[in-house]
Amino acid sequence: MSSASTGDLPNPRIGLLLGDGIGQEIVPATRVVVDTAVAAVGLPDVHWVPLPIGFDAIASHGTPIPESTLVALAALDSWILGPHDSASYPEPFRSQLTPGGTIRKRFDLFANIRPARALPGVRAVSPGMDLVIVRENTEGFYADRNMFAGGGEFMPTPDVAMAVGVVTRQACERIAHTAFELARRRRKRVTVVHKANVLSKTTGLFRDVCREVGRHYPDVRIDDEHVDAMAAYLVRRGEEYDVIVTENMFGDILSDLAGELSGSLGIAASINASASKAMAQAAHGAAPDISGRNRANPTALMLSAAMMLEWLESSGRGHGFAAAAARIRSAVERTVESGIATTDLGGLASTSEFTESVVARVLRR
Repeated sequence: MSSASTGDLPNPRIGLLLGDGIGQEIVPATRVVVDTAVAAVGLPDVHWVPLPIGFDAIASHGTPIPESTLVALAALDSWILGPHDSASYPEPFRSQLTPGGTIRKRFDLFANIRPARALPGVRAVSPGMDLVIVRENTEGFYADRNMFAGGGEFMPTPDVAMAVGVVTRQACERIAHTAFELARRRRKRVTVVHKANVLSKTTGLFRDVCREVGRHYPDVRIDDEHVDAMAAYLVRRGEEYDVIVTENMFGDILSDLAGELSGSLGIAASINASASKAMAQAAHGAAPDISGRNRANPTALMLSAAMMLEWLESSGRGHGFAAAAARIRSAVERTVESGIATTDLGGLASTSEFTESVVARVLRR
C-alpha cells in the first residue's frame, strides 16, 4: 500500500539544472531515482522544469546563468542543481559570481545544511560520525555573498588587498533558529562555532546571538568552540557532535572536513534553503576529468534530493515527500552496503549500474 494517496494533489514542479562536467550524468540519474520514489509512495508524477545553466547556457544564451532561468526558478519551490565548472568558463564569466552563488544570492538561500554521516560499507576515518553542519550562507567573510552590490574584496593599491566581513543580528538569529529546530528533531545538542577570541565583534556577535536564541529552546543543550579547536575535535571525536552552527567560511571548511572524515565528499549531501525555496546541491565539484565516462558517483546528489523532498513536506508543500525521501536514503545506503559502489568508493559499478541498483531497492522497500 502506498504511503500517500494521489487524490487531487497537484504534480510537484521541480527545477532541473544539469550544470557542467559530471552534472550531465548525476542529475539525470537523480531524476530517475526521485521519479521512482515519488511513484512508489503514490504521489503524482513530478513535473520537471529543465533550465539552462553553465557551459550549455553560455552556448545558448551567452551567459552561464540566464535571467530567464532565474525568473523560471522564482515560480518553483525547489530545484536540483548539478555541479558547475566555473573555473573553466571563458572571461568575463570566470571572474564573476558562480551560477550557484548567483542563485543563492537571488533567492536569499540563507541556510546551507550539510549532514556528515558515515554509511555502512564505506571506509571512514570517523565511522561513528552522524552530525549536521548548519552554515549561514549569506554573510561572513565570503566576498561574493556579503554585499548587496559589488564584492567584499578590494585593492586600494596593486600591492594591498583587503576584505570586509559582514555579520548581522538578523542573519544570526534566523540561522540559529534553523539549527535549534533541527536539533530538536535529532539528539538535542547545538555547538556554536566561532573565533571570538580574535574576531570578537563579528564572530563574537554570531556566538552571542546564537546563545540568545538558544534560550528559547530549553530542551536543547548548547555549547561553543573556537573554529580551530573544532577542526581538531572533529578528527579526534567527531562522533560526539550533533548539530554545528557557524558562519559562512567556517561552515564551508568544516563541512568539507566532516564529509571526508565520514567517508568521502562523494557521499556529502546538502541543501541551500530559505523559508520559501530549497536547492539540492551536492558538496563536491564537477570533476571534468571523468565527465562523460559513466564513472561519476551520484550518491551525494541523490541524498541531497532526498533532503529537498523532506524540506518540501516540512515546509507545508504536501504530504508523502518525506516517505519518498526515506525510500531514497534507504535504497542508497543498502546499495552501498551491499558492495555496489563507484570507483571513488572502492567499487566497480558505473554510474548507470549504481543508479539501476538504487532504483531496484527503492521499489523493493
